[in-house]
Formats: sequence, C-alpha cells, structure tokens
Amino acid sequence: MLCDLKMVASILSARLIGDGNIVPGGISLDSRSIGPGDCFVALRADRDGHEYAGQAIEAGASCLLVDHQLESDAPQLIVEDTLSALQAWGQHRLAACRPEAVFGVTGSVGKTSTKELLAGATSGWKTPGNRNNTLGLPAALATMPDGLRAAVLEMGMSTAGEIERLTEIAPLDFGVITNVGDSHLENFPDGQGGIARAKGELVAGIVPGGAWVYPAGDPWCQWIALQEWASKSRPIPVGEGAEFSISYSESLGAKGERFSLLHAGRRMEIQIKLKGRHQVQNAALAASIALVAGFGGVGIDSIISGLASVEPEEGRGRLHSLRGGGLLLDESYNASKHSILSCAKALLELDGGEPVTVLGCIRELGPESASIHHSVGEELRRAGISRLWAYGDFSKELADGFGPGATAFPDFEALQPELDGLPTGARILVKGSRHWKTERAVALLLERFML
Repeated sequence: MLCDLKMVASILSARLIGDGNIVPGGISLDSRSIGPGDCFVALRADRDGHEYAGQAIEAGASCLLVDHQLESDAPQLIVEDTLSALQAWGQHRLAACRPEAVFGVTGSVGKTSTKELLAGATSGWKTPGNRNNTLGLPAALATMPDGLRAAVLEMGMSTAGEIERLTEIAPLDFGVITNVGDSHLENFPDGQGGIARAKGELVAGIVPGGAWVYPAGDPWCQWIALQEWASKSRPIPVGEGAEFSISYSESLGAKGERFSLLHAGRRMEIQIKLKGRHQVQNAALAASIALVAGFGGVGIDSIISGLASVEPEEGRGRLHSLRGGGLLLDESYNASKHSILSCAKALLELDGGEPVTVLGCIRELGPESASIHHSVGEELRRAGISRLWAYGDFSKELADGFGPGATAFPDFEALQPELDGLPTGARILVKGSRHWKTERAVALLLERFML
C-alpha cells in the first residue's frame, strides 16, 4: 500500500498543510507531464519549480512537495530541501517494501535495452523510461508497488559520484555493467579510467555477497573486477570461454536475433525481437544475472519467454517499413561511437536496399571530439554504409572521415530539405545524441515515406 501524506510527512520530517489522507499515485518533477493525482515536487534548478506549482495543480496534481508554503489550496509538504526530501522518500519506500532481488544496470551504452530485457527475464518491476539519475530514480521508487519479487533499476551518470549516490538511495543485490565506453568523456580528465571508476560505483554499491555480470571481453570491466573496492561481490564474465558463454548467434533480420547461452552444461535457446549483435550481448547479460539470482530455479522457460516478449522502444531500435521496400531503424534516442557502429552493423544485417545513415553528432567527447567523429565516418564506410547525411558541430569531421557520399550540415534546419533526397527502398539508420533531437528526422522520414 502506498503512503498517505501523513505518513510521508513523518518520513520526511515535513510540515503538512491540508488533507493528510491523500495518497499520491505518482511523483512528477515537470508541470507539463503531470499524471492524475501526482505529487508535484518543486525543485530548484535552472528554473525554480515553485513557480510552476499552480500549473501542476491545474494539470491534475493532488499535492505539492515544496520548501516554503505557497498560496494554494492544495495540500503541501514543506521541507528544507525538496531534492533531499525526494531522495529520502524514494529510499524509504524501497527499504519498506524491498523486493527479493534488486538489480542495478549501468554502462556507457545499452543500459535501457538491458534494463528492459532483465525486467522481462525476471518478470520484474523496472524504472520507467529514462528515470536513471538522482532525480528520476527516487521519483520512480517513491511510488513503487509492494509485493515484488524483482526490481530492475537503471543507473546513469555523467560525472563521478552520481552512481554512488544512486546506490545509497537504492542498495543493490545484483548488478550489470553493459560496457565501459567513451560517453561523457569530456567530464573525465583521466579518460576511460575515470569513466570505469564511475561505472564501478555500481559494483561498490552491491550488498556483500551479491554478484554482477559484464562482457568478458571488456578490458575496463575486467579492471573493475580486480579492484579492492569491488571485492564484496562476485564478478561474473559473460562471453567466450567464460562461465556464461554465447555458443551460437544468428541474425533473423527484421525479426530480431537468435542465440544459444551455455552455462554449467546447460544450453538456453533464446530469441529476442531487438536487432543487432550488441542486443545479443545485452540479452546474454540479462539472462545470466537472472539465473545467478535464482530466477531459473524452477525452470528457465520463464526467462526465455520474458526475453522474447521485449519489444523495441521508440528511439531504441524500433523498425519501420517504408514505401518501396525501405526500412527505417530508429535509434534516435542517443549516440556514442560504439553504439553508432553497432547499430550500423544491425542495419546491414537487414534485407533491403541501399544502406544509408542520418546522424546527429556525439556530445561530451572533449578534446578528442574531432578525431572520434572522423574515425566514426571512416568505420561506417568500411562497414558498408553507402551514404551519410550528418549534422551538428562535428558533422564536417564525420563527412571527411566517410569520404565520397557524405554530406555535412550545421544543423537540422539545413539538413531537413535534403531528406527528400534519400533513396526510395533504402535501409536507413537514424541516430544522434539527445542534444540534436534526431527524432525530428525520424518523424519527417515517416511522414514522407511511411507505407
């Protein structure tokens, strides 16, 4: 049962004004996305959330969490600091109705897909959308249902210390690190070593005796496994020659992927709807930690069927059929070098016409930005992509690396008229960092070329 405001006030040492019997059904941090009956949390950031409390009430919020009394008839929980109170609320809720197993998932790429796959494998509750930071995670936990067997929490970061704070709010029983790449590189003066240490905060936050999985071939994950601060939990590599290994994999084109996972002499035949060899790795990690956590104890069929049930999400691998036999692979949510190249390989495994890409640039790469974008262009050409439309601050470097067949644009507005010229029947990958909002390209292409 969720807490009413009287109980929340006691938990947060808050002053309650108004009806204490109200039970918020959810937590919202944005007055533009209020659900009926939500509690609106007024945070002080670039904008002061208190200025939007009235809009939140008009949109359907049932109550407010604020740091001073507002002129409103709505019930109010008044605290010294709304962010600290929000985090305490989520932390208390998880502790009060803790599931049998709490999983944390992080990685430079693949976090959300792996979270979805692991929630499927365990029939677990999961943090919704991209609520993976020190705001979104506690907001999701604050109204987490009770009686769960598993909870799967995505944990993101852009600087050191963020995941450590998340594991303080939500101590973990089990963990997954999908990889350690170069995302947010500009925030780490010591390069990938700093990123690895920040990702490793998830491992340090696993309760003693827990376990975590990682790709056997990832050198920075191997480094994490050897650190003294990571020694409380058991590291489990997944990959060639490891305790869990992928013995066979096959692309099914538009239908997804099929692979075999071997463990202790037992073979699991797994099929997923997500496309690409990188998704095979994500699914293998999810299946492995589900087995380690005991979710295959009465049979592995539930893990297999759970993985098979996961659908590609908008912006994260959803495939659209276009006129003339064309296909659009929507990977527009975000981008890194590793994820762009993995998705390009997935595109090339699909049957269809000319393979082309529409890319927004990668953000937060620091001094290496130009060289990384140039190398992405080179590797896309070597992989077999025939044409590239790139936009953003390093689009020239992308195009120069790719060579003939690439065109660079400074922004989406300059690119937009050129999208009409994409070849009919082509296989099209759209991808880019959040900053460039490449979902606009997806929407435009669907409007013009959808069946």
